[in-house]
Amino acid sequence: MLKFSIYYLRFFNILISFLCFLNILYSYYFDLYLNVDSYFYTLIFTIIPLFSFFFFKKSEFKISVFTKIVSVILGYIFLPILIALPYYFSIYNITFLNAYFEAVSGFTSTGFTIFDNIKHLDESLILWRSSSQWLGGLYFLFSIILLIDIFDDNLKKILTNFLTINSAEILKQAFKIFIFYVFLTFIIFIVLNLFDFRSFISLNLSMSLISSGGFLPVNNLEVILNTHIKIIVFSLLMLVSFFSLFFSYNLLVYKKRGLKLLQEDVYLIIYLLVLLFSFFLFSDKNLNFSIIFLSIASSVSNIGISFKNIPINMSFIFLVLIIIGGSFFSTSSGLRFLKIVSLFQFSLNEIISNAKPKNIFINKLWFSDKIMDNSDFYKYFLSILIFIVSLIFLTSILSISGLSLDNSFKLSILTLMNTVNSHMTGTNGLDFDQFSYTSKYFLIIFMIIGRVELLSILIIFKKFFFKN
Repeated sequence: MLKFSIYYLRFFNILISFLCFLNILYSYYFDLYLNVDSYFYTLIFTIIPLFSFFFFKKSEFKISVFTKIVSVILGYIFLPILIALPYYFSIYNITFLNAYFEAVSGFTSTGFTIFDNIKHLDESLILWRSSSQWLGGLYFLFSIILLIDIFDDNLKKILTNFLTINSAEILKQAFKIFIFYVFLTFIIFIVLNLFDFRSFISLNLSMSLISSGGFLPVNNLEVILNTHIKIIVFSLLMLVSFFSLFFSYNLLVYKKRGLKLLQEDVYLIIYLLVLLFSFFLFSDKNLNFSIIFLSIASSVSNIGISFKNIPINMSFIFLVLIIIGGSFFSTSSGLRFLKIVSLFQFSLNEIISNAKPKNIFINKLWFSDKIMDNSDFYKYFLSILIFIVSLIFLTSILSISGLSLDNSFKLSILTLMNTVNSHMTGTNGLDFDQFSYTSKYFLIIFMIIGRVELLSILIIFKKFFFKN
C-alpha cells in the first residue's frame, strides 16, 4: 500500500516543487525579496520525497480499492503540509496550524482564509495561494479517475470504454485530464486579459476559477469587477467548473457518440436556465441582474464569492444551490444535480408503483439508454444521509466552540461543500484567525471529508451493503 501511495503522490510533489521554482523566478524578476527564502526552504523539503524514485520504481502490481482510497486521503493530509511551508516560513509570523489551515483550504478549493487584508501580502504569496487551489483541483480530478471503478457505469462510459481500469488506462486518462485542465486554465487567462483584467489578477483568477476555488487576489470583488461586461464575463467563466471538464470537447464530438455523451451537461444547462428565469422573474428589480447572475454562477459552481449588496434574505436560496452543486466530473463540490434528479425520479416511481402496482416504471433518465440499478440509488441516498449526519455533527462542534447556531449551520454547509464564506450566504464577517484550535481542527477534517466523501466513505458503505 505504501509503495503505491508514494508512486501516486510524488507526481503532485513534483508539481509543488515546480510551483516553488516558478515563485522563486517570479520573486527575483519583480524584485520581491521579502519571502523568497521561504520558497527555497519549501523547494528543499519537496525535493526530499523525490528520492523515492531511486527506491520505488514503477512496477505492475494489483491495487485494491482500499489502497486507492487510503492513497487519496493521504494526499489530502500530507500534500498541504508542503503547501503550508511558504506561509509558515514567511515574514508574517504565521503559526503552523494557521499555515496548514490555509493550505488545506486552498488544496480543497474551499477558500477560507486566516488573512484579513490581502493587500498586505507579498504578490508571490498571493500567487502561491492561487496555485494551491489549482493543484487541488487537478488532484481531485485525478482521484476521480483513480477511483472510477467504485462509481456507477454512467461516469465510466463517459470517460473511458474500458470495463475495468488498469494502470495504463489510468495513466492515459490522467494525461488527458492534465492537458485539458492546463488548456482551460490558459483559455480563462487569455479571456480575462482580453477584457482588461491585469495580467497578475488574470493569472490568479484563472487558477481559482478552473478549480472552483474561493481565494481572491484582492480584498473585494468590486475592485476588479468594475463594469457590467466584466461581471458577465467573469460569471460565465465561473461556469467552466460547473460543467464537466470535457464539456467543450464533447460538444465537438457528440455526433460520433450521440447526445448521451452530453447527458449530464444537458441537464445542467436546463437547470441553469430555469434558475436564471426564476431569479429574473422574482428577484428585486432594483438590483442589477448581472450581480444576481454572478451569485447564481458562484453558487452552482461552489466557488462562493459574491458582491456585498446581495440581499440577506436570499442567502438560504444560495445555500441550497451550493448543496446541489454541479457536474460530477468537474472541480465543483455539492451533492451533484444529476444524482438528486435521479433520486427524485426513483422515489416518485416507487410511490406511483405502490399506487398502481400493475404498471411498470423504468428508472431511466432522458438522453440515456441505460436503466439505472437500485444499488445506484441506494448509494445516492447514502451520500445524502452522510451529508446530513456530517452537517449535524460539525454544526454542533462549532456551536459548542462559541459560534452562533446560524453561523455554525451555514459554515458547516460551506465547509462540507468546499465553498468560501461570503456576503451572499451571510457569513462574510467570520475571522478564521480568531477561531479556537478545536474549531480549526474540525474545519480542516471536514474540508477534507467534503472533498473525499464520495471517494471514500461511500465505498466503505458499499463494502458492507453492496456485496456485488
